[in-house]
Amino acid sequence: MNLETFFNEHPSVAIAFSGGCDSSYLLYQASQYATDVHAYYMNTAFQPAFELEDAQRFCTQYHIPLTVLSLNVCQNPDVVRNDSLRCYYCKQEIFSNILAAAQKDGYTTLLDGTNASDNAADRPGMRALAELQVYSPLRLCNLTKTQIRQHSKELGLFTHDKPAYACLATRIPVNTPIEQADLERVEECEKILFSLNFTDFRVRIFHNAARIQLPSKQFSQTIEQYQTITSLFRPYFDTVLLDLVPRDN
Repeated sequence: MNLETFFNEHPSVAIAFSGGCDSSYLLYQASQYATDVHAYYMNTAFQPAFELEDAQRFCTQYHIPLTVLSLNVCQNPDVVRNDSLRCYYCKQEIFSNILAAAQKDGYTTLLDGTNASDNAADRPGMRALAELQVYSPLRLCNLTKTQIRQHSKELGLFTHDKPAYACLATRIPVNTPIEQADLERVEECEKILFSLNFTDFRVRIFHNAARIQLPSKQFSQTIEQYQTITSLFRPYFDTVLLDLVPRDN
């Protein structure tokens, strides 16, 4: 099966849109092959502000209707507990709400951007998608992350080289309860790294310190700018650590 065939069989679809590379490619292809497409972005404390900005920019550029929903996931005790099933509980709540909004608008088919490179064994959230009968066309069509980036580049999508950006909850150690203040300080520190031209990084909380994870090619840049980084991080973290295990390993 390819995407054209999928959308011929499912001509009216709602898409859970994150603004990332995968869901952007899916949404673009849906706009080409389906007859009725609507994007839904769920705005929570787990998504940084730039993700919503990218989602709005993409939908405006390609004239795709977008509904922005809001959800306070920090009110869900199963999510805030942050155990090994946090992603499952979070996906259940987010996609249940998107599905309800889509059905209210007349859509019965909801899609997401999971691709063939995503390992279901490592993603409890994918079980929630299966239970809610959310389709993952990129996965069904055996499209890998590498293929999606290449196809997106050929199509001129500005998201083709956008780094994967896991939700902010992943910056909190498993079994450490999630607090809004921790999400906010992590987001502020990641904004700082963006402003200093770092890419594809994570700022994780480690014993109340900020542990920066970067690709190895950016290590020298970090050393050169360590005084600036530690100074700008100071309002949020007293201690700043550089993880010597690079993200490209």
